[in-house]
Amino acid sequence: MPKALIVYSSRTGETRKIGELIAEGLRFSMVDVTLKDASEIKKEADISGYDAYVFGSSTYHGEMMNSMKTMLFLAEKAGLSDKKGGSFGSYGWSGEAAERIFDTMKNIYSMDMVAGPLMLKTAAVEGGMKMAQSYGKELASKIA
Repeated sequence: MPKALIVYSSRTGETRKIGELIAEGLRFSMVDVTLKDASEIKKEADISGYDAYVFGSSTYHGEMMNSMKTMLFLAEKAGLSDKKGGSFGSYGWSGEAAERIFDTMKNIYSMDMVAGPLMLKTAAVEGGMKMAQSYGKELASKIA
């Protein structure tokens, strides 16, 4: 069974909720999913051994959360080249975090990414649940 790691950094809990919905979409496609807060990642070994990776952060004052930035520096050393990936994030006004994470995964880590980042103001927006689950299914189709 393929394995996926979802790492999130959330200020109010919305980004975590979106990550949980992406995990559901992956699980619907028979992918074993591990969900972790970015603050739990302390070394490269904490993120190795997965077939797919999804990283997400809320955008706060135009930036991703500091715990996600720290995790991304660790991930750069983890040998994620050619692994499947996606990014997501919640936001109030802008949403740059999800885009910056996506670009880092694609251009710095050389990962095989889904079409684009998933950006939602909240998991509760109309269609948000379905969009997040579909994002997980899209990623699962890349590792099937």
